[in-house]
This record gives sequence, C-alpha cells and structure tokens, in this order.
Amino acid sequence: MATVYTSSIIDAPAPRVWEALRDFNALPAWHPIVEDSRIEGHAASDQVGCIRAFRLSDGGFIRERLLALSDYDYCCVYAILESPMGVEDYIATLKLTPITDGDRTFAEWSAEFECDPNREAELVEQIGQAVFQAGFDALKQRFGG
Repeated sequence: MATVYTSSIIDAPAPRVWEALRDFNALPAWHPIVEDSRIEGHAASDQVGCIRAFRLSDGGFIRERLLALSDYDYCCVYAILESPMGVEDYIATLKLTPITDGDRTFAEWSAEFECDPNREAELVEQIGQAVFQAGFDALKQRFGG
C-alpha cells in the first residue's frame, strides 16, 4: 500500500481556513488544478456520502465520495471512486489543527492507496506535490502567507 503525507503552515486561524475547505464542492475556489466541480444527485456538499465529480485543468475527470466530515476536528475523509491516475482503494484525509502561537493553522493531507508497484514512487510524488502541496500553496497565498 502506498502512502502520501504532506503538511504545511497556513498564516490564518484554523476556523477561517476550514470555512474554505469544509464545502466538499469548493475545490475550484481554492485548488489551482481543479476547473469545475459538482455534487451528484443534488445532495448537500457537506453530507457524508455525497459524491463530487470534478474536472482537472489537464482534462482529467475524478469522482470522490465524502466519508467523514468533522467541524469539531476540522477534518474530512474521502475516497476516490473514479480517476485517471491508476489508483485503487484510495482514502485521503485533510485535517487542520489550530496553532495558538500566532493564530495559524497546521494543515495535513494524507492518502493511502493501491497501485501498480512500478508507478508507486511516481504517484506518491505526483499526489504529494501536484495535488496536496499545490493546494496548500494556494491556501497560503489566499490567506496571505
């Protein structure tokens, strides 16, 4: 099983950053590689079990299911249902932790998945940098950090 872990510091309070992230359909508003997104079946975008379908700037299409969402823990867990990346059993967690020194946020994004062993290093690097770190960099820019 492949594992990806990326963390960052965002110069904004965790509740403020969480406002931008908790909407499962808001990826186009903050992630630079996501062009558009919609929630299937007219479900609420914070409803556990809802499915988001989105298109990437390179034309890739991804469907993901929200597995958990906690406003208390500033955390969401989701699974990829369909993706061009060649991953299976993909489960990711995006979590924010308040940093009281300076009222900042410690952000963590991790995933575990199965894939062709010959592509594992490439996929770990791609997901860690082009997805997770790119998202954190965009959030840091958005919140002035």
